[in-house]
Amino acid sequence: VQLQASGGGLVQPGGSLRLSCAASGSIFSINVMGWYRQAPGEQRELVASIRRSGDTNYKDSVKGRFTISRDNAKNTVYLQMNNLKPEDTAVYYCNAQIVGVAPTFLINDYWGQGTQVTVSS
Repeated sequence: VQLQASGGGLVQPGGSLRLSCAASGSIFSINVMGWYRQAPGEQRELVASIRRSGDTNYKDSVKGRFTISRDNAKNTVYLQMNNLKPEDTAVYYCNAQIVGVAPTFLINDYWGQGTQVTVSS
């Protein structure tokens, strides 16, 4: 199983970016999908998560600016980031709790490679 993230870049304050992360491999289903970020010298933190049902959870500082969504048919999670601020600068990582295929249906946690988001004028 692999998670492939894309969509990072350099943007000015107030700008927007959309991150995508696609899971591939031997997947039966995906439970929770999420985005984390890690700034230099800081611990990795949860930005947003979404359950298969569509229920979402956001870090307080991104509420109203970021929107997480997923396409279950494509095993893909998205993070729409609007009104970006310099403090959003970090490496963003996607995460997924994936149920493997038969006969074991093992549940494991997977991480994508990071994608850099830099907000600067």
